[in-house]
Amino acid sequence: MLSIEQVSVSYGDGLVLRDVSLTVPTGSAVCLMGRNGVGKTTLLKSLMGLLAFRQGRVTLEEKPLNDLSTDERARLGIGYVPQGREIFPDLSVLENLRIGLIARGQSQAPIPEEIFALFPVLKTMLGRKGGNLSGGQQQQLAIARALVTRPKLLLLDEPTEGIQPSVILEIENVISRVKGSVSILLVEQHLEFARNLADAYAIMEKGTIVASGPVGHLTEEVVRRHLTV
Repeated sequence: MLSIEQVSVSYGDGLVLRDVSLTVPTGSAVCLMGRNGVGKTTLLKSLMGLLAFRQGRVTLEEKPLNDLSTDERARLGIGYVPQGREIFPDLSVLENLRIGLIARGQSQAPIPEEIFALFPVLKTMLGRKGGNLSGGQQQQLAIARALVTRPKLLLLDEPTEGIQPSVILEIENVISRVKGSVSILLVEQHLEFARNLADAYAIMEKGTIVASGPVGHLTEEVVRRHLTV
């Protein structure tokens, strides 16, 4: 589904990502891990077109992404749930969801019923402003808004951050239900969450991949070496 080959990204003169290579097979979930500030969010932003590649090549289903704008990448099938959720606080839940339909070029279409099957709480608060939702409800709305675009690849940046345990379980259930029909690249620090959902892992240090493999190989030794603060 997604192939990242020798990608480097810089902020000004500072190189943040160095020769990153990673693949996400069709229908699978890959968890990208690492300590704070190693470049995980930068990688997701660059995949979405919010930051430019300094070098390297990225393809989605063998279609090159390098020269495509953010909206073109979205129409090609990439959904993005950024860190911090970034919903529109002054728009209603329904209006936030309709943003996903607009991105898909179907602004007049109804919200798919499967969205409310995944997130029944959202159906009860369609008229409520996004800014008045709890953090967990906002995270559910952000994921729902991305899924409205019917993505082939879903980029999730720290979906459990600041979320209460009961809602984390709900989000885990949703991701497990859509995995297979949607390929997933997940940035996550919550080890149990990652192990429950991911098929494979990759760990970043100082802007490059230093360890990767099947999630069953994410041993306590690997965690101590690369993730423990």
